[in-house]
Amino acid sequence: MFASEEPRELLFGASSAVLHSAVLEPDKAHEAFENLLAHTPWEQRDVVVFGRSVAQPRLVAWVASPPIAYRYAGMTLEAHAFTPLLLELKKRVEVIAGAQFNSVLLNLYRTGADSNGWHADDEFEFGIDPIIASLSLGATRRFDLRNRETKETIKTNLASGDLVVMSGECQREWIHQVPKQLKVLEPRINLTFRMVQKPIAGE
Repeated sequence: MFASEEPRELLFGASSAVLHSAVLEPDKAHEAFENLLAHTPWEQRDVVVFGRSVAQPRLVAWVASPPIAYRYAGMTLEAHAFTPLLLELKKRVEVIAGAQFNSVLLNLYRTGADSNGWHADDEFEFGIDPIIASLSLGATRRFDLRNRETKETIKTNLASGDLVVMSGECQREWIHQVPKQLKVLEPRINLTFRMVQKPIAGE
């Protein structure tokens, strides 16, 4: 395994967000990006925002084993099976994160016009204080963390092959986003590995 820098803690205290730079070799990161871009069953879904339905400003795919559907923001994503590539990436991420995962949400940001607004990965099925491992492939994009109470905001750039592992009280104390960056013309894929610990409501 190849890493260009020592892990860097973005948060302190009860919340943790550790940046692991370049956890994939550049050639491997590029190969994985091209494979996922071409072969993932991407879809653009509508979400409910302030009572009205709008198209998400990105494409998504949900992968889980067992194949449990994922409900959030008023929509349901049916699970796809892990591919050999996704299993390989999952194993690498698990070693670094020191945790096991049984699902991954993939986001495709086609250009800098695509984004993901302020949110936390705090759905019921992930349990209390989940470990969330977020792997970036493709274009470099900004990643922001904001404290729910103090509004302190931490901004960092995530390059292809970078991994952020969020744990502790991060999802309770902080929210995060991928903001629009209109000067970015290239696509980026983000994979957020999770462990579904509880049955999803209604299942």
